[in-house]
Amino acid sequence: MALPPPDPEFVLRGTSAAVHTLHFSCACQEPDFPILFSGSENGFVHVWNLKTRRVDTALDGHGRKSVYWVETMDAKDRLLSQGRDQRICLWDLAEGRTSVTDSVFTENVGFCRCSLLKVAQGRWLMAMAAKSLEEVQVLELPSKTSVCTLKPEVGAKLGMPMCLKLWQLDSGSQPWLLAGYEDGSVILWNLSMGKALSQLVCHQEPVMSLDFDSEKAKGISGSSEKVLSIWSLNEQQNLQVHKIHKLVNSGISDITIRSDKKILATAGWDHRIRIFGWKKMKPLAVLDYHTATVHCVSFSDHRNPTERLLAAGSKDHRISIWSIYTQT
Repeated sequence: MALPPPDPEFVLRGTSAAVHTLHFSCACQEPDFPILFSGSENGFVHVWNLKTRRVDTALDGHGRKSVYWVETMDAKDRLLSQGRDQRICLWDLAEGRTSVTDSVFTENVGFCRCSLLKVAQGRWLMAMAAKSLEEVQVLELPSKTSVCTLKPEVGAKLGMPMCLKLWQLDSGSQPWLLAGYEDGSVILWNLSMGKALSQLVCHQEPVMSLDFDSEKAKGISGSSEKVLSIWSLNEQQNLQVHKIHKLVNSGISDITIRSDKKILATAGWDHRIRIFGWKKMKPLAVLDYHTATVHCVSFSDHRNPTERLLAAGSKDHRISIWSIYTQT
């Protein structure tokens, strides 16, 4: 008999707005207590202390426009945040500082989250939706120099990029970009050539979120439909549909595969978080706590697996924190 789904370990309240993005930083002094960053609709980035379960710092750098992506650059004191003010801010949080040290003006009106990839010590690539609606721009950080602009072929009619995932097989190998588009397509881009290598129509509706497992060369995407699309990349760099997984309710806001590649979590418009085994898409748990759309899910990467957490942020202004290692 299946175990009843667990309750949250605890719930974080205090954002006073819908929570659109979450990111754990586990490289901290106390390994048991990672830091959690959240981005809210009211333009604030909150830095949560999971020991006290309270906000340590509230960062206000996006003119009260919704923040929908946060990510750290190695250390917990270098943070990137992206907002609907068309700005990406680089924060210096060392020694109690809360200053924006640099920013990139995207001129993009959409809500496509950026993607960040560390390619060498002190060097990152950042992919972002560009000013021209169908294009994706890739910058090198911290220099902000343009690496490439990825333009669909004339007449492709992909619509806007909706979600992005930079990846590489191993450090030092060439970086790739997977992009999900408004027309339901996922495209594999070769950054060094600046061209599309493969295109696959995964959904009938815009691709809302995707994640990719470079070890298994297998990815997953969700849309407003009642399906998850699982696809793979063959040795000729062609994308192929691997499996379609039907859902009970429609609408997926976010998908993330845990770093050990054993399980994944989805954030649902039906207020629920769903956990699946990544190998066979076996449903493992439905986490039913929130009272509105779940916008984002994020796993912590504690060194000790039993301490790893899952965080989910919702339109109901709350962040639920779950420990699912005991169940799976």
